[in-house]
Amino acid sequence: MKPFVLLASSITIIVMLISAVAVINTQKEIPEKHIEVVLRDVGHQLLLTANDSSSRVLPVKKLNETTYQISFQNHVGFISDTLINLVQRTFQKNAPATNYIVNLRNCKQNETVFAFEINGVAGDLTPCRGRTLELGCYLIEIELLQKSRFNSVWFLLLLIPLGLLGFYMKDRFRKKEEKESITDNSDYIQLGSFRFYTADNVLESEHKTITLSEKETKALKIFAENRNQIVEREKLMKEIWEDEGIVVISRNVDVLVSKLRKKVGDDSSLKFINVHGRGYKFMIE
Repeated sequence: MKPFVLLASSITIIVMLISAVAVINTQKEIPEKHIEVVLRDVGHQLLLTANDSSSRVLPVKKLNETTYQISFQNHVGFISDTLINLVQRTFQKNAPATNYIVNLRNCKQNETVFAFEINGVAGDLTPCRGRTLELGCYLIEIELLQKSRFNSVWFLLLLIPLGLLGFYMKDRFRKKEEKESITDNSDYIQLGSFRFYTADNVLESEHKTITLSEKETKALKIFAENRNQIVEREKLMKEIWEDEGIVVISRNVDVLVSKLRKKVGDDSSLKFINVHGRGYKFMIE
């Protein structure tokens, strides 16, 4: 796969997954009006259990993004268990939330009379059961606890393009390091046991000096800069001959590589591998 294709594909998949998660989260959001209707029903049912069929439930107030307040026209009295059971039953039926905290406050002092929490993760907390609440003015505050909406399956799917992207970047850095590792200084390139002086068209080892033609120098430099990678025949033909206005055939490339094989033949770690139908790969073992 071409590097830019891999990069573009990874980015596209990431964007698609993030968009899909956003759409699913949007679909899972409970409409505001539905929540208000459910909470008004809680207040209405509470009045009925207190044998009050004439009082009104006042409009539900939204205190913040997750907290709502139920209030009543007249004073009301009930048992704490009644509110706990009523909220649980209504929420299970209408599903505005699975985790929530309920605070009962008196109107005058705005003090918490009692509270409870229903939480499938941390566990339910329902203290003060069995308390009888005298007739009075009460406010019921219900906080709908937000749970993480990011499904672990989506996270695992997101790891796939991120892994591909990471592999691509790692491969790029590795190739860069390999290319830098073969250059000892600005004068020559170290190729196995040979020092390759590109400016002088010379290969030099401990025992001999080998003179290269200009075209051999150009070819060997291209291979050195693309070590362990396939160098296409077209690239060699263009950069060695065609850029100078000379038209050649692929056979010229084969002859040139054959000459280079012979000249570096004293070092068995240097290999020119023929890649059928494409070109050559220069490897240093």
